[in-house]
Amino acid sequence: MALHMSGEDYLEAILVLQRQKGEVRSVDVARHMGFSKPSISHAVAALEKGGYLRVDDRALLHLTEAGQAVAEQIYERHLYFKAQLVSAGVDPAVAEREACQMEHAISAESFEKLKKYRGDEAE
Repeated sequence: MALHMSGEDYLEAILVLQRQKGEVRSVDVARHMGFSKPSISHAVAALEKGGYLRVDDRALLHLTEAGQAVAEQIYERHLYFKAQLVSAGVDPAVAEREACQMEHAISAESFEKLKKYRGDEAE
C-alpha cells in the first residue's frame, strides 16, 4: 500500500505521542491532530491493513517495523526543516506549519544530499 501525505502524518503523530506518553490510543491521535475520532478510526484501519500499524487487545496503537521506519523518516525531515526555517528567522509557528508540508515534498535522495550539502550529516 502506497502511503499518502495524510498516512505519513498519522504515523508521525503516533511516533511523537509514543515518545511523549509511551502508550497511544486513537483518541490521543485525534486530540493531537485535531481530527474527529471517526476520521482517526478510518485511518488506523487503513494503516493496519497496509501493514504500518497494529492495534492490540487494549486498543493501543503500535507501529510495525515498516510504520516505524516511515514515521522516523518523516519526523527527521520535519525536525530538520523546522530547525532550518527557524534558524533563518522564520517565526516558529510558521516554520512548524511549513515543515509539515516540506517533509512530504522531498525525495529521500534529495533530502540526504541536502543534509550532506548543509553539513548536517556525520561523515
